Amino acid sequence: MTLGELAGQGWMQLGELGLAFVLSALIGLEREIRQKAAGLRTYTLVGVAAALFMLVSKYGFMDVLETYRVVLDPSRVAAQVVSGIGFIGAGVIFMRRDVVRGLTTAASVWVTAALGMACGAGLPILAVATTVAHFIVMLVFPKLVERLPKPRRITNDLQISYQMGGVFSVRS
Repeated sequence: MTLGELAGQGWMQLGELGLAFVLSALIGLEREIRQKAAGLRTYTLVGVAAALFMLVSKYGFMDVLETYRVVLDPSRVAAQVVSGIGFIGAGVIFMRRDVVRGLTTAASVWVTAALGMACGAGLPILAVATTVAHFIVMLVFPKLVERLPKPRRITNDLQISYQMGGVFSVRS
């Protein structure tokens, strides 16, 4: 059996997953350069996971559907998993003193759910490809981020003095 003979797991689908990877990484790179809370890794994981969820919904249930007759709607299962994993991911995101923690962890949970769905739906090549993408994001991207140009930090000194009589003066 060749790659093209596996239902919903041909070069076209790998290309779609790859395109999601590249486009999501480009958006994440832009966010990383701007030092936003969610950056290169988070955006890439979310994009790849969303593509995999879509591919699972499109191709993962062909063996239980008949032409011109809906036996069941398997895409409802995928939709419910996506919603449920969103709640789990929200539970690992923390904010303390204007610093957000856990976004990449939440995205990793989401991508793991997507590849689990792919495996369960009989789409192992997509699941393996997504796992490889995950390890590239987690192991290679941090080294890439270290090489990005760092924006200059602008600092302002603020001096506040209080004078008797209730008059404030502020110099910046």
